[in-house]
Amino acid sequence: MKLNELVKTFEIYTSNEEKKMLKTLNYPRALSSFSERDQFTIEGMIRKSLVIKIGDKDPKVIANEF
Repeated sequence: MKLNELVKTFEIYTSNEEKKMLKTLNYPRALSSFSERDQFTIEGMIRKSLVIKIGDKDPKVIANEF
């Protein structure tokens, strides 16, 4: 039995909060412009590859379109 027969779709789990945040990240925005709670959420989404971080000093973030 092949793996693609067992797994029909591949999705990365996102919470409701993450889904709302992804809708707002249509263009590059400074990470520092978000609240501390939102920054924590965005950093989690960066680890899941849902968000792209651009730069090291005052980084900007944008939703990863895949």
